[in-house]
Amino acid sequence: MNKNFELISDYIKKHCQADDYVLRVNSSDNHETRFAQNRVTQHIAGANLSVDLTVSFGEKSGSCSVNQGDPESLDYLIRTAEDMARLNRPDPEFMPSVGAQELPQTQNMDAATRDLAPARMVEIVQQAIDKATAYGASVAGMTEKHYWETLLNTKNGFVGTDSATEFGHSMTLKKDNVETKVSYSAKDMKGFSLEGEFAQLASQAESLKTMKDFDPCKIAVILRPSALEELLWFMGWMMNRRQSDEGLTPFSGQIGQPFFGKNFTLKSTLARPELYAPAFDREGVASRELTWVENGVLRNMPTNRYWAKLKGLEPMSAYNAYMPGAHASEEEMMQMVPRGLIINRFWYIRTVDAKTGELTGMTRDGVLYFEDGKVRNAVNNLRFNEIPHLATRRIVAMGESGLASLHSCLPTTLIDGFTFVDKTSF
Repeated sequence: MNKNFELISDYIKKHCQADDYVLRVNSSDNHETRFAQNRVTQHIAGANLSVDLTVSFGEKSGSCSVNQGDPESLDYLIRTAEDMARLNRPDPEFMPSVGAQELPQTQNMDAATRDLAPARMVEIVQQAIDKATAYGASVAGMTEKHYWETLLNTKNGFVGTDSATEFGHSMTLKKDNVETKVSYSAKDMKGFSLEGEFAQLASQAESLKTMKDFDPCKIAVILRPSALEELLWFMGWMMNRRQSDEGLTPFSGQIGQPFFGKNFTLKSTLARPELYAPAFDREGVASRELTWVENGVLRNMPTNRYWAKLKGLEPMSAYNAYMPGAHASEEEMMQMVPRGLIINRFWYIRTVDAKTGELTGMTRDGVLYFEDGKVRNAVNNLRFNEIPHLATRRIVAMGESGLASLHSCLPTTLIDGFTFVDKTSF
């Protein structure tokens, strides 16, 4: 355990007088090298500490946070949390802290990424700038690395620690009237290739040179992993057991039912080493293999400890997203439908109707139109209105699953009859 974490934990254990407590300590070291218009603009770096304490007397709880681990700050933390708890009303959904439990072995930290020098980050940025200059374009973006450690400790005996790293690199390229973006996000930088990322960026830019006006309609789409990730995260936020049991989502009463498309499976897994997988969640529930949807059948939904106890269920959290794919290439997908659109990304996704699961959002970073198996031209950005779980029923084909971010491993997916409702001007 981090020595500072151990000192903080021992101090709270010795001085906290509450009936129960939950201590969360997070330490992070963050570096971000930003660039724009083919020049480095800033390097932001700094270490941060967050100490959060929730205490309870009976069913009355109080919380406080500080950003220092010295005795004076910890005394203030304990005193303020305890005073708030004594003044508070009993919590009708109070849950005592979790006790000791067996946690899975996870590996989320890469030492080479943790120790990546700022000079090397600036070098990566300069290489990206040099490539953009040679291409006759301007580029903006960020190279970043993050290292964090986490402690969760309770009066009832739970002790859990985790450490993790993240490496990221994003580039937005502008040339004439073309603008497009690529990004990389992973636990480590082993799989990162600036040459590969810039080649993809230039390929996207070339494909966007010939732009034609396109009217919104229902049409087949090939969603690349980053676009699919956006849809699934928003759908996942509605896949909440309590909200569904209370009739507030489209998943109400659907456990065990074939509610999704038969080609759709979604999991949270400890078995994919490229995915971030914490050993425990914020409540201290141990992570385990979880299947949310299996061949279209809704098996489980995230459930917190209170609702799980009330309903006689097992608590569970969605800590990452893995969607098994297949073996179709984009070229093969384009042969499977008469025409369609290739979508790089979505953004500005918002809920239209939480009870039906309808979302709206816009395309970004380039939309390609294909017909008779070939890309014909780029088209303007479009706004969609779509219900993701219904869209999974129209999955025609999938590619190999690949890293969309350190939290998601997803396949490029062909979906028929995707609904676009308007053009957008950006």
